[in-house]
Amino acid sequence: MTQFEDLQSLAGRVPHGALVALAPDYSWVPMALVRAMIRGGIKELKMLAVPIGGMATDLLIGAGAVASLEAAAVSLGEAGPAPRFTVAVETGALPVRDTTCPAIHTALQASEKGVPFMPLGGLIGSDLVENRSDWKVMDDPLGEGGGPVVLLPAIKPDVALFHSPKADIHGNVWIGRRRELMTMAHASSASLVTVETIEDRDFLADEETAAGTLASLYVTAIAEAKNGAWPQGLTGHYDRDADHIRAYAEAAKTEEGFRQYLEGDVLEPS
Repeated sequence: MTQFEDLQSLAGRVPHGALVALAPDYSWVPMALVRAMIRGGIKELKMLAVPIGGMATDLLIGAGAVASLEAAAVSLGEAGPAPRFTVAVETGALPVRDTTCPAIHTALQASEKGVPFMPLGGLIGSDLVENRSDWKVMDDPLGEGGGPVVLLPAIKPDVALFHSPKADIHGNVWIGRRRELMTMAHASSASLVTVETIEDRDFLADEETAAGTLASLYVTAIAEAKNGAWPQGLTGHYDRDADHIRAYAEAAKTEEGFRQYLEGDVLEPS
């Protein structure tokens, strides 16, 4: 049964050293939860960006919470490169496994389906295949002349994290058309979700909401967090705060600037 609790308790459910699947900035990233995790002193995370990382990933890296990262990219979009990620990679402080967006989704789908691997054809010819010893190339096993495919090992995160506009009192969570959030939850051992509001209804009992709902079976715990995606946006509720993100991008270019941001906006937020 889904548990309802406060934000800091939800953050405390993420164990040190966990393999964490994190929603991207454009798909309801749980910024308030990430800040709560940093305040709680989380360490040694193995981060999986699904499929790309942004400000949340950069914050965790800068705060010293990340031991390794697998991602197709990490960027602040229009605000430029992710500064703490860039420094960590250039100095060799952060081990990074390069991948692609389809590869991450495919590996999660393998866990979703309960199989040890999934094939993907689009990687053939990529330099990535030469640098990922865990990816195996083989000829079409059905002998239908389809050419070689890459076998990707399943990725099973310990926990998936995302934000949503709403949950119901039964623990069902609205995700709309963001199917990557459903794949994350299905593939992970636990899912922790923040929401803007909890409604006194059953989303699965309503034809208009059922198709866009993640069932409570896949939701471990929920915390209400107003503006929980800020400074990123939440569809139909608020836009991304581009000025704040640009200010972060500028401040975090230096260790001193990042520490000042961390102190003022994360550890002791106004």
